[in-house]
Amino acid sequence: MCWVFHFPSFLSTFLLLLLLQKKGISFSMKPSKAAIVLLYFGFVFILCEAKRLREKPQAFESFNVSYIQNLGSCSYSVVFTTSCSSTAYTRDQISIAFGDAYGNQIYAPRLDNPSSRAFERCSSDTFEIKGPCAYQICYVYLYRTGPDGWKPETVKIYAYNSKAVTFYYNTFIPGDVWYGFNYCNRASSSHRLISRMSLLLVILWFVFYALT
Repeated sequence: MCWVFHFPSFLSTFLLLLLLQKKGISFSMKPSKAAIVLLYFGFVFILCEAKRLREKPQAFESFNVSYIQNLGSCSYSVVFTTSCSSTAYTRDQISIAFGDAYGNQIYAPRLDNPSSRAFERCSSDTFEIKGPCAYQICYVYLYRTGPDGWKPETVKIYAYNSKAVTFYYNTFIPGDVWYGFNYCNRASSSHRLISRMSLLLVILWFVFYALT
């Protein structure tokens, strides 16, 4: 629904209708109904903005793997859910790197194992990975190389010192590039989004008050 809704145009239309009403030009929709519809679409817009926090994965060509994980002493459970629209199986080499905002990085150079039927379509696979003890996990990158392709749906990471975090892929992983999410600087972007949403709520309140 978000992709068919353009709130600025919708708000401009209602402001124009309000102006016409003030000038004595009536329109068929009653003000109370107009206000209800406006609020409805306004909140739809807010929900769509909130969904932007679930960002799409991106390619990180400049990402470098740290090899400090050889000194690690913590264990992590990583659960991969492969999409039902993925290839039936994959023989590709799958690597993962994840970590926190303080430079602690966990790296597994190869997770795939065709003989164990890992990463098959509509499947869930759990791996135990050891690495340095990290704080809250805030980024994850996957690396795939091979001819088959692979479409993970989610990657969920459980750690002893942090909350479980889920990264939503639901897309085919491009080959030979680190691909994933980095939420380590997410607080500042979330603050900007909340500020925009607060301003929108104020505008909605004034328009609702005028229409009623």
